Amino acid sequence: MEDYHKPDQQTLQALKDTANRLRIGSIKATTAAGSGHPTSCCSAAEIMSVLFFHTMRYKVQDPRNANNDRFVLSKGHAAPVLYSAWAEAGFLQEAELLNLRKIDSVLEGHPVPRQAFTDVATGSLGQGLGAACGMAYTGKFFDRASYRVYCLLGDGELSEGSVWEAMAFAGFYKLDNLVAIFDVNRLGQSDPAPLQHHVEIYQKRCEAFGWHAIIVDGHSVEELCKAFGQAKHQPTAIIAKTFKGKGISGVEDKESWHGKPLPKNMAEQVIQEIEEKIQNKKKLSPALPEENAPIVNIRNIKMPSPPSYKVGEKWATRKAYGVALAKLGHANDRVIALDGDTKNSTFSELFKKEHPGRYIECYIAEQNMVSIAVGCATRDRTVAFASTFATFFTRAFDQIRMAAISDSNINLCGSHCGVSIGEDGPSQMGLEDLCMFRAIPNSTVFYPSDAVATEKAVEIAANTKGICFIRTSRPENPVIYNNNEDFHIGQAKVILKSKDDQVTVIGAGVTLHEALAAAEQLRKEKIFVRVIDPFTIKPLDKKTILESARATKGRIITVEDHYHEGGIGEAVCAAVVGEPGVTVSRLAVSHVPRSGKSAELLKMFGIDKDAIVQAVKMAVSKSRNAE
Repeated sequence: MEDYHKPDQQTLQALKDTANRLRIGSIKATTAAGSGHPTSCCSAAEIMSVLFFHTMRYKVQDPRNANNDRFVLSKGHAAPVLYSAWAEAGFLQEAELLNLRKIDSVLEGHPVPRQAFTDVATGSLGQGLGAACGMAYTGKFFDRASYRVYCLLGDGELSEGSVWEAMAFAGFYKLDNLVAIFDVNRLGQSDPAPLQHHVEIYQKRCEAFGWHAIIVDGHSVEELCKAFGQAKHQPTAIIAKTFKGKGISGVEDKESWHGKPLPKNMAEQVIQEIEEKIQNKKKLSPALPEENAPIVNIRNIKMPSPPSYKVGEKWATRKAYGVALAKLGHANDRVIALDGDTKNSTFSELFKKEHPGRYIECYIAEQNMVSIAVGCATRDRTVAFASTFATFFTRAFDQIRMAAISDSNINLCGSHCGVSIGEDGPSQMGLEDLCMFRAIPNSTVFYPSDAVATEKAVEIAANTKGICFIRTSRPENPVIYNNNEDFHIGQAKVILKSKDDQVTVIGAGVTLHEALAAAEQLRKEKIFVRVIDPFTIKPLDKKTILESARATKGRIITVEDHYHEGGIGEAVCAAVVGEPGVTVSRLAVSHVPRSGKSAELLKMFGIDKDAIVQAVKMAVSKSRNAE
C-alpha cells in the first residue's frame, strides 16, 4: 500500500457529508421498518464513509468481483448503514432502503448473501472476523492478489472467544492484508460493554495477539483516513472510540436505545438537524481495484484415477479420507485442507505432505476453523475440507449454522465417531454429530462404510453445494465394495439380499460390518436378513428402505454408533412414518459411555453382532407369535 497522503479539505468534508447521509439513510430505513438498530449504525457512520469512499477499492456494479476489496460487517445488526453505503455508492436505489426488513425485500434485518454485496451472513456476533481471516488467507497465500479485507466489529462482541481465536490466527499468519475495525461505542444491548471506552486496554490486547493497533477518534474522518493508510507486515486493528447514536440529539451515548428505531416525529426532526450539517451533495466514487486475482474454476472436480483398494483388506475410513483428499488435491489446485491439530488422527496430514501450500493449520480452535473455511470458500475461490474429531464440531455448531445461512459450500470431516474409538472415553466420542448435521438446512451427511465409499464421498462432496459432512471411523474394517462401484447422494446400497429375507437391517460404518457378521451367523440358523448401507444419512434413500421393508414383512432394525436422538434410527423412522405394517427397532448408544476396548463398548451398548442377532430373532419370533 502506498504511503499515506493526507486528503485535501474538500475530500475530508465530502467524507463528513457522506457519513451524515449514511446516518440519515439508517434512520429513515429503521423508522420505516419500525425496528432495527439506528444507534449502532450512527456510531459507525464515519468508519463506513471512509472505508467505502476513500479506502476500499471495488467495482460498485460488480460487488462480487474477485479483485474487489472485501468487507465483512461482523456487527450485523448495523446492516442499515451497510445498505446505506451501497445506496450512496449507487448499487442500490435509495428508495429501497425504506423496504428494510420487509418480506419482499432483499434488505433483511442482518446481512445475508442474498445481497450481492454480502459474502457471509452475520448477526450471530463474534464470527465475522474468522470469516475475514479466511478471505485474507486466501488473498495472501492462494490468490496472491492485492485485494484487502476489512472487518467491522462492535465492542460488545469482543467478549466472544471466537473473536480472539481469529485474532490469534491472523497474528500468527501475519495477515497484513487484513484490517479489523473495533467500533468502541461503549454501550451493549442491555448494559455498557465491559471495558466501556478504555480503548488503551483493547490496544494492548490486540498487540499481544500480534496486531498493529491504532487508537483513533472514530468520528474523525481525517484520523480514520490516516489509520487506514498505514501498512505494516502484520494485521492492523483500528480501535475507534465512538458514541452510540452519534448525531441523534438526546440519544447519543445514552443507554436503553439499543435496537430501537426513532419514532416518526423524532426521526424527522433528527434528520433535519443532520441535514443542516451537510455542506455539499456531491457524491464520492470508490477507486477501482487492481485486476490481479487469478481466474478460478472449481466445477466438476474429478479424481485423477479410480480407487485402488482390494476387497477384504482392512482400512479405517478416517485414513481412506486422508488418502482421498490428497488424491483430490492433484485434480484441482483450489482444493484446500484445514485441520485443528488433529491431522495425524484425521489423516489430513497426507494432504499436507503432498500439497503443503494448500494446508491450513488452525490449531485447537474449531469454531474459528469453520469460520476460516467459510471465508476461504467465499466467491468460489477454493474447495475447502476441514477436519477434526466429529465430537469437536459440536462446539462450532453456531458457526456451522451460520455457514448454512451464508449459503456456504464447505466440507467438514468428523473422525473418531462413536464408542468404537475405544479407550479414549466419552469426551472424544462423536455421538451427537449426525443429529447436529441433519438439522442443518441444505446439508448432506455422508457416512461411508469402507475405503471405496469414503473416496467416493470425498469426490462427491467437492462437487456438492451446501454443507457436506463426512463421518469417519477409527477401527479398521474390510473393504466391501469394488473400485468401480458407483455412489450417489441419497442412494443406498443393498449389500445382502435374498428372496427369503425376513428382516431388513440398516447400519453404517462400524455397525454395517457388525450387521454383516450377524447376517453370516443367522444364515447358519436359516434366518436370512437384508442388509442396507445408507451411504448418506441425509438425504436418506426412502425408496430402497421401503422396498426392502415390504420384502421383509415390514420389519426394520437400525443399528448405529450414535445416540438414539437424531441418528440413523430417527432418520429411518421419519422416512417410513405413516407406512402401514412397517415397524422399526432401534439399536443405539443409550447413555454416556466410558473407556474400554472397542469390542467391549459395542457389546456394552448392544450395537454389536450378537445384539443384532438377538434383535433379529426377537423380531422374527414376535411376528410368528402374532400369526
